[in-house]
Amino acid sequence: MRERGIRVNVLTPDQVATAKQEELFDEQTRNAFESLIPRGNMGRPEEIVIMALLYDGVVPVVAEYGEALAGKVIVDISNPFNATFDGLAHSVETSIAQEIAKVAPASASVVKAFNTIFRNVLESGRPDVFMAADSAPAKAGVAAFVESLGLHPLDVGGLKMAHWLEGMGLVTVSLAGNGVGHWNFALGVHEFTH
Repeated sequence: MRERGIRVNVLTPDQVATAKQEELFDEQTRNAFESLIPRGNMGRPEEIVIMALLYDGVVPVVAEYGEALAGKVIVDISNPFNATFDGLAHSVETSIAQEIAKVAPASASVVKAFNTIFRNVLESGRPDVFMAADSAPAKAGVAAFVESLGLHPLDVGGLKMAHWLEGMGLVTVSLAGNGVGHWNFALGVHEFTH
């Protein structure tokens, strides 16, 4: 990521600038504190946070970090597959992204993306990245990030569509195990003219 000018930082509550820290830290204290952080400064609320966790850990982590995620764009990449990989772990028409939105701070935005792409394809290919979110600015920010990786963002609609993106993730895994028979592919859109 460094060669593309993208910083990756592990989020912890004490490494994100908060209004309380701004109030309590003088410049010397802030500088001393930031010198201990690997990237050299505290995270800012406008940053994108990618939740790279197994699906059952995402909502609890968002709930735990709470206000540290205020104002951020939270990207859910998880796939809630059942134990036999032939269905989703949740039976109602919801998604992990929609559940995140319920526990995240009101000022945070949630985007579902990257869940239909295998790691090896993401590393070496240029797949389409399907995205679902209710916030147009959040989608635009994630789309810009996706484009900065040399990938192609595709907006599938509001956050309610995250449920269907999770289904597409399941289809991708099923194709890898059956019809395609390997992991070196991605779902995408090909436009045809008349």
